[in-house]
Amino acid sequence: MKIDEQMTGIKTVGISGHVRPDGDCIGSCMGMYLYLKKNYPDARVDVFLEEIPPELEFIADIDKVNHDFSTDVKAYDLFICLDCGKERLGDAEKIFDVAIKKINIDHHVSNSGTGDLNYIVPSASSSCELVYDILDVDKIDIEIAKALYTGMVTDTGVFKYNNTSPKTMRIAAELISYGFDFGSLIDHVFYEKTYLQNQILGRALLESIRIMDGRCIVSVVSRQSMDFYGAKSSDLDGIVNQLLLTIGVDCALFMYEMEPLVYKVSLRSNGAVDVASVAEVFGGGGHVRAAGCIVNGTQHDVINNITKYIHQQLYKTVM
Repeated sequence: MKIDEQMTGIKTVGISGHVRPDGDCIGSCMGMYLYLKKNYPDARVDVFLEEIPPELEFIADIDKVNHDFSTDVKAYDLFICLDCGKERLGDAEKIFDVAIKKINIDHHVSNSGTGDLNYIVPSASSSCELVYDILDVDKIDIEIAKALYTGMVTDTGVFKYNNTSPKTMRIAAELISYGFDFGSLIDHVFYEKTYLQNQILGRALLESIRIMDGRCIVSVVSRQSMDFYGAKSSDLDGIVNQLLLTIGVDCALFMYEMEPLVYKVSLRSNGAVDVASVAEVFGGGGHVRAAGCIVNGTQHDVINNITKYIHQQLYKTVM
């Protein structure tokens, strides 16, 4: 599939990704937006996304994103759902449903395809890699390249995760050939933290515990702690990855309290645990080494319920 082939007669395009958008979601949506705006100037193109993390506000035209999901378009000629199935679009799902033509592009194994036309490749590193596949490379510019590179960097852990393939690296090489400072981009997106973020990271590390002979590490940030630091959910990005870097740890579980008795859970693994299968038990999903879900209950109940499934895989037991 090439996106240019799908644009015949298209006058309005809607684009969206999953709730609580991450780097790949935002990068793929904005890369697609910038490409269509550049090459189809007579078409109306709208992007619908929830709040953008501050470290990603450098992406070109990010101020054009529609955060309130209101539109005067009754039915878009084309709606592109990126980095998820339509059920994770949040408030954009209703806009997707009434679109005349629907395209779904994703790399999550749990997505069976929810569009009229689907490009779902679980072996791809990121949705940004798939967006690059369907664009005409001769029509890409430096801003499109930066957006797509950003998503690839975040979803591969700076090309460390096993979803990084030779194709991934070839595409990354093509993108950096447009001439942006990719080293500074990686530092800004992946490594730089505010003082507040470092404080709450330190708190999460200090209060972490190891279980299952030290093979699993768990940390929780309560609503009380978040309020104390004045932290938002975006300030907790990267904590679970740091936990996994602990020597001897095969699986990391990090969670924070979204509201009373509701926890956002992030799971990471070095491959010993398929965390996507664990997250799916609780209505979430993701990848073998990186997944997440939202679970109701007390802190201890959530930990006990999730770690039961981690234990099954680490020790090959059935409970």
